[in-house]
Amino acid sequence: MSTGTPADGDFGVLLHSLRRGAGLTQEELAQTAGISVRALSYLERGRSRGPQRRTVSALATALRLSPQDAGELERLASLGRPRRASAARVLPPVAVPDTAAPAGVPDLLPRAPRGFHGRAAELAAVSRAAERQAPVCLVVGPAGVGKTALVLHWAHQSRAAFPDGLLYADLRGFGDQGEPALVEVLREFLLALGVPHERIPESVNGAAALFRSLAADRRLLVVLDNARDSEQVRPLLPGGRRCVTVVTSRHRLAGLIVTDTARSVAVDVLGTGDATMLLAGVLGSERVDAEPEAARRLAELCGGLPLALRVAAARLAQQPGWSLAALAAELSDETRRLSLLDVEDTGVRAALRVTLHQLPEHVCRLFAQLGCHPGTHVDRYAAAALADTDPAAAETCLERLAVAHLVTQTAPGRWTMHDLVRLYARSLGAGPDALKRVLDHYIATGISAVAAAEPGNEDCFPLPKDYLPPVAVREFNDRSAAVAWYAAERDDLILAVAAAHAAALHERTWRIALTLWPLIVWRVRDGWAPLLETALEAARADADQHGESRIINVLGWILIEEGRIPEALTHLQAARALASRTGDAVAEANALIVLAMAQAALGSLDDAAQGCRRALELARQAGDRTLEKLALQHLARHWADAGQWHQALDTATQALALHRPDTTDIPRILLLMVKGEALLGLGNHTEGIRQLDLAAREAESSGYDDGAVRALGALLRVSADAELQARYDAALARLSTRT
Repeated sequence: MSTGTPADGDFGVLLHSLRRGAGLTQEELAQTAGISVRALSYLERGRSRGPQRRTVSALATALRLSPQDAGELERLASLGRPRRASAARVLPPVAVPDTAAPAGVPDLLPRAPRGFHGRAAELAAVSRAAERQAPVCLVVGPAGVGKTALVLHWAHQSRAAFPDGLLYADLRGFGDQGEPALVEVLREFLLALGVPHERIPESVNGAAALFRSLAADRRLLVVLDNARDSEQVRPLLPGGRRCVTVVTSRHRLAGLIVTDTARSVAVDVLGTGDATMLLAGVLGSERVDAEPEAARRLAELCGGLPLALRVAAARLAQQPGWSLAALAAELSDETRRLSLLDVEDTGVRAALRVTLHQLPEHVCRLFAQLGCHPGTHVDRYAAAALADTDPAAAETCLERLAVAHLVTQTAPGRWTMHDLVRLYARSLGAGPDALKRVLDHYIATGISAVAAAEPGNEDCFPLPKDYLPPVAVREFNDRSAAVAWYAAERDDLILAVAAAHAAALHERTWRIALTLWPLIVWRVRDGWAPLLETALEAARADADQHGESRIINVLGWILIEEGRIPEALTHLQAARALASRTGDAVAEANALIVLAMAQAALGSLDDAAQGCRRALELARQAGDRTLEKLALQHLARHWADAGQWHQALDTATQALALHRPDTTDIPRILLLMVKGEALLGLGNHTEGIRQLDLAAREAESSGYDDGAVRALGALLRVSADAELQARYDAALARLSTRT
């Protein structure tokens, strides 16, 4: 840090000489005496000429001065202390001093951060923001992400651009020490710019006006670190056209964007490469290079958060014999991870705690409840269910949390949390019913989605006896809206099943899994068996035979698609027997239909057709039109597989007549395929190709890639068309990559 040259014949000269004689740096003396480096720099450079007695005593003790030297230091200090003016004395009006030029260029920047790596894009963004006239740049991001380090690194690199000085203030908007008074921050700035102590106004407005006047024609950099809100920043803005102000905050400070056209630079977590470089900067590259996989695992467990990475590195630095793999193994335990990422009063929990304390109680309460969410993303309906409130109130809280960088909005209406933030939220506790409420939200929304995606089907199931209804349930206007929700929520729905299973909430486990059946139908080859096996275990533990039968039917179908026919037969025969014993005609018909698929896969086409005919009888006895269409669809498929083209065409035509002509769904698409194949088999190539093309186009337009692949494959067997091949390849690629 540049200290400049002490003024001759005063307190600063003697202090500078005594420190140099003791062989101490400014940092070392400041730490021993218990004062800031900045204050010590002011004293040595003559900016602060009359320190208090306790400060002089602390310096004398730290320097181990003799009584004579200590006495001389106190004498010079007393000469610089202001005298109390008499009552009759009137000070002249405050004005910009004629001799305000400092003895040296003011430099209040803390030292440059050590071990800084990466952030090329963010550094470039700050530089771009600084190119405008009187720019204000907001560097924003979550706690521990390295905002201050980024700005200080940039500031030290950019010194040459600010020949008139570099000012810095920690506004402590997120600390336990309390925020500095704005007038004190302005006083430090004015002293650094050469304004005598007695000429500094006592009011914030007066000091701010003087600061703006002094900065008007200078090229200054002003760094305002850890700002709480826009109101805290505005009085400290220099306003000079050639001045640059950089503000860091955990909040977005949108007010400064409105009033001062500030530009925002978001700082996110580090990528794996930069994270491992940070570890190497603390531990040495040899130690990190010796365990590259463990280093990457540490970066992953720390979520790329620089604060967490530095704490982890500090632990390893204290234990030279401890391997990176050993620490990674300990951090893998979620119950201990946060405690391992704390050192003394520094760490992830401490940083998050301070951020959270800035927020209203109801927002903090929702934050804690988000820790119970089983998935990785939350929408306003899920958040409302967790908090037992309405979606609008929940969304307001989520927006407050997003402003504080405790959640991140990844898409309109969808938020996520950093893994370490989620662990912290989970540690706060949210009450016994939060998990049940969000699981019941998924049940209610799943039922609504099933009704929109597959209209006319039977109700999925009765609700759990201790069901906790959400305040509001998302509504779906049509099939596409429901399918879009399934696609967005798929991973979280699967995680919800796992969370319910882990909590032994069996009645919710199988119900959530069963609400996924429209998505399973559309993505039949996506490896659903483990999920359905979990649901089957839960249905049996819940002693719900209807649920058990429904789950077995879906599981059997998936096993058939995966080529696991013997397993499927075992399950489906049990499901049929179970439904027959309980007198559930609908469940028995469903079991017969899927059992027929297994029989057909083994080549028993007659048995398959007979099973479908029996399912058709049961469906008609039950008056279930949807099930009747399903039985006809599968019967038509079996006739086609057996080469019985007339029967296949008649049955498919009969089933299509039961469908509404203005709707597109999977059964209709599959029936169009059967009809097209039957027409081709009967020699009507023109109409057969037209029906298959219609099936392919409806499948493509609705996102049913499995159906598109089947229909286009059938067309390619009779027409080697380049466009058909391109459509087939595209559908197959979508089917292969989307999981």
